[in-house]
Amino acid sequence: MAISKLLIATFVLSFLLLHVAQAQEVTKNHGPKRALLGIDCGGACMARCRLSRRPNLCHRACGTCCARCGCVPPGTSGNQELCACYYNQTTHGGKRKCP
Repeated sequence: MAISKLLIATFVLSFLLLHVAQAQEVTKNHGPKRALLGIDCGGACMARCRLSRRPNLCHRACGTCCARCGCVPPGTSGNQELCACYYNQTTHGGKRKCP
């Protein structure tokens, strides 16, 4: 009986240590969303902002939104409904943050 309790405790402890190690690895890769989804925010924002009149501003805002949401809508404008998190980001003034 004591051996089975020791075996179960060892198993639970090793599982917890493995889980913590995996969580640290995911966090090192720029947060859980980007690591799990594998989206290239730089490339996606280049495509999104290629026709912008203010490309530097567009890239900065798009990069922030992509890092937070893990997605960038297709096309150069519109289609924000396809990425709900991207669509719901707003500035302090209540305007849409993401291009």
